[in-house]
Amino acid sequence: MIEIGSLVKIHAYKHDRQIHRVWNDVTILDCKENVLVCGNYKSRVVESNGRYWNTKEPAICFFFTDLWYNVIAMLKDDGIHYYCNISTPYAFDEEAIKYIDYDLDLRIDSKFNYRILDKEEYRHHGNEMEYPDKLKKVCEKTLENLIQEVNNRRPPFNHEYVMKYFKKYVEMNPKVDLEGR
Repeated sequence: MIEIGSLVKIHAYKHDRQIHRVWNDVTILDCKENVLVCGNYKSRVVESNGRYWNTKEPAICFFFTDLWYNVIAMLKDDGIHYYCNISTPYAFDEEAIKYIDYDLDLRIDSKFNYRILDKEEYRHHGNEMEYPDKLKKVCEKTLENLIQEVNNRRPPFNHEYVMKYFKKYVEMNPKVDLEGR
């Protein structure tokens, strides 16, 4: 069961079910019918090769049960930026929030200019891991729909919506530095 305020991990896998990346110490902020919202700041992220790093800025993450993407809203010095992973809808078990990452990403700056990333990685993994044609169509159509969501500023692509959750995160984690946010 998902409990508001609890700390969890996020596990991103690749299509071959191999672990890709793990985020530690992520706080659950909200769990609605089709969306799970969590926040993190200076969380340790461990790559599949064992390399690790810490997140640099606070982030509010949105995972969906019915959409083939997830969204990380990062609160940078120049505003809120968004990073979207084309992925399976999330699953949650006692261990972590889990999803399969399908390589294609969308990076959006604070003025809602966007850039599609990792097309070559998507093609390479699609061939290497033999993504079925049906899956490729879902991923590519999801990217088109995601761009429409960004252009229409539908939540979570709305700065006020993100800030509502960031304030909740700060209330739950008073050590988070609000300076410049």
